[in-house]
Amino acid sequence: MGHAMTTLLRWLRGLVEPAIVACLLLATGGCVTGPQTEPPPTTAGEEQVYREFYPTYAEICAVSQLGKKSGFGAELSSGVGGHAVLYLNGVCRKQDVDYPVLAMCDETGNPADGVGLSVNEHYRNAEWVATEGRDFFFDGGLKPGQPVTKDAYRATQAQAQAKGIFTGVTFHQRFYDDMAPGFTPATYQYEISVATDYAISFGRNRYCARVPVDRPQMRSIVAYLNDQNAPYKNGEIFDWNLFTHNCAHLNHNALAAADIWDEWPTDRFILIALFDFPVPKNEFVNLMRRTNDVPIDDLEALYRDTAARRLLLEHGRLPTQPGALMDLGTIPRRNEVYDPDSRIIFYDEPVTGSYEEHFRAILTEPRYFRLRDNLAYFADLYDKIRATRRPVEAYLAEHPDQAPDEQAAFRKFYSAYFSYIDRESREVGRQLAVLKS
Repeated sequence: MGHAMTTLLRWLRGLVEPAIVACLLLATGGCVTGPQTEPPPTTAGEEQVYREFYPTYAEICAVSQLGKKSGFGAELSSGVGGHAVLYLNGVCRKQDVDYPVLAMCDETGNPADGVGLSVNEHYRNAEWVATEGRDFFFDGGLKPGQPVTKDAYRATQAQAQAKGIFTGVTFHQRFYDDMAPGFTPATYQYEISVATDYAISFGRNRYCARVPVDRPQMRSIVAYLNDQNAPYKNGEIFDWNLFTHNCAHLNHNALAAADIWDEWPTDRFILIALFDFPVPKNEFVNLMRRTNDVPIDDLEALYRDTAARRLLLEHGRLPTQPGALMDLGTIPRRNEVYDPDSRIIFYDEPVTGSYEEHFRAILTEPRYFRLRDNLAYFADLYDKIRATRRPVEAYLAEHPDQAPDEQAAFRKFYSAYFSYIDRESREVGRQLAVLKS
């Protein structure tokens, strides 16, 4: 690499985060950013009905760059690669442990609706922290239309400290080196974490993909997340890395624990990881497509999908399912603390890259963001699958060389598949009737 190119890249590193530098270094792809997107209109009252239909669900959220206005508290900013967070409805933080540990809310007597998780390079003895309450995690307790004032910012920090979000969690020493006057290390943790670990919408737009899961799946997610934090509680040092172990890795693999998709390996050799690492906004699109657009009417292709087959046989579910919806949130425009003009990139692949195209479809097709349209889409799809059902022998006749054990496995899958389709068809019909009443 020539001296001029080296100088250019050093200059770029001073302006943007490593994700953008990777876009320049890797000739295999490109970065795409777009304008801020306002949430599409939804039907009034659907949120309450949604929670009645799906009391346990997960949301993977890509959140945009952070730009804090100068002259108030810590000076903070981030690149347009953004950040990723995870919300779990029906899960709470254990209150009798001085460290982030999760459990099902109704098994602990906790009245909270759910918990939001964030991974941050700040942490030394934890991979993630947990903030209880969906409204507080995303909106810092602000009501719709309420501005982010300096007083609201201070009040939200005080609430976060009262919740004990960082109880038992220490930060790497380097993050205290530029601590602003008037802070202690404990209070500074909360200062540099606003809009990243809690009160996300104060300074970041969010793009969330919401996925219903049943209780056994959610327990698998909880067990996975507790296992991820355990080594750091017991003395290991957490070392965040954009390419090998970032915030999107944890979120992706939490859903892999519920068999929504396959696991994404962490801590791989850097030259491999450079070409294959999860990007927050890409993951939003990936999850929306995984839970809405897998061709579940193609029985043989579905059988070859290892995670889908495992999910069906072990949980009686499929990854593409009713109730998987987009949820968006935007930074309040009246904002004394953060710049409301915020961006977040895609990292597009050179040949198959079409994230921006898929993203626009998700924003404009009502089945992706409106419950009634989503249920109607799946009702039609299930009717089509039932109407075109072929006997299992027809499939087996097309593969006469299959071994007997493979034929037996396919028969089992076939039976579970059509039992699922019949059951979901009835349930979607019931849900549509509730929405019409």
